[in-house]
Amino acid sequence: MTTDAKAKAGLEDVVAASSAICYLDGDRGILAYHGHDIHDLVRAASFEDVCYLLWHGRLPNRGELGDLQSQLAAARPLGEPILRLMKQLPASDGMDTLRTLTSALGHYDPDASDNSPQANDRKAVRLTAQLASLVATYGRLQAGGGPIQPDPALGHAANFLYMLTGNRPDALSTRAFDVALVLHADHELNASTFAARVAAATLTDMHSAIVAAIGTLKGPLHGGANADVMRLLIEIGEDSTPDRIDDAIRARLAKKIKIPGFGHRVYRTEDPRATHLRRMSKELGERVGNTRWYAMSQRIETLVKGEKKLNANVDFYSASTYYTLGIPIDLFTPIFAVSRIAGWTAHCLEQYSNNRLIRPRTDYIGPPYPQMVLPVEQR
Repeated sequence: MTTDAKAKAGLEDVVAASSAICYLDGDRGILAYHGHDIHDLVRAASFEDVCYLLWHGRLPNRGELGDLQSQLAAARPLGEPILRLMKQLPASDGMDTLRTLTSALGHYDPDASDNSPQANDRKAVRLTAQLASLVATYGRLQAGGGPIQPDPALGHAANFLYMLTGNRPDALSTRAFDVALVLHADHELNASTFAARVAAATLTDMHSAIVAAIGTLKGPLHGGANADVMRLLIEIGEDSTPDRIDDAIRARLAKKIKIPGFGHRVYRTEDPRATHLRRMSKELGERVGNTRWYAMSQRIETLVKGEKKLNANVDFYSASTYYTLGIPIDLFTPIFAVSRIAGWTAHCLEQYSNNRLIRPRTDYIGPPYPQMVLPVEQR
């Protein structure tokens, strides 16, 4: 492979679209949605606020926020055909189930055959509401419980935790999960968002574009790192001494085994999302009287940063945050989709609004042209 070809591998730093949705500055650790810094949004906005911002380019006023909350509440219940299909599917990975059920949602959507801007706005709301219900209900069934109907009096984050556990979450749990949703809602042209935009650019329906995104997120090089982080913490052991933690991490580093949750394709400084999840992990641990997962994570972060000069990314502290909330590890990647659906649909809407088919070219590195086609007897 030529030096030029290596530089283009993975489209690194290649600008593939113009977008007003998400601004990233990897050198300064900046993430912003429509110009609003992620730190300000975490402090002053809910996930519903962020959904409206991503879809409409501005934060909602009180009346607009109330309307969106009502629309999400109305769309949240799952129809009986979807619940029946969920129960009939063979045991599989949560992302497989989510992909199949999201495709099935398209069959029952009242705007399925309408690709107008108004219909797509409605589909964005429904998909955001319904993906959360799908993942919560799937988790509920996997734990041996029965489906729980959403409570229209609860917000998006609280409803998810309620539908998953059957218990109404306290204020700190709701806040922690809402923050996680805000932080994961969009991240420019990551692999799954790019897949959604490529699909949308063909003018396929929004459900098909979102299925493409879910299939892409399923890949271990995109989603799943937070689940790997939690599995690593459990493998090392909750009661491990500091020396044992250090030995376990150094042994992996010596074998050149990647420590999940560190480094990022874009950020050269701390991932700004990790800043908030680190704090949420600590606060939740203190609330339940178990800060061991947070303490282990902090020690691993210090060691990896010191020896490998790698910063924690969004996945590292989301692992202990979700686990302390009582969320099963198998749901960690599907929950990524519960949040990122806001960004996926926003990018679809933007692509539809000023569309041109996305059709890049390759840098051909095969045999020189022309090659002679020999008769089969001479090959």
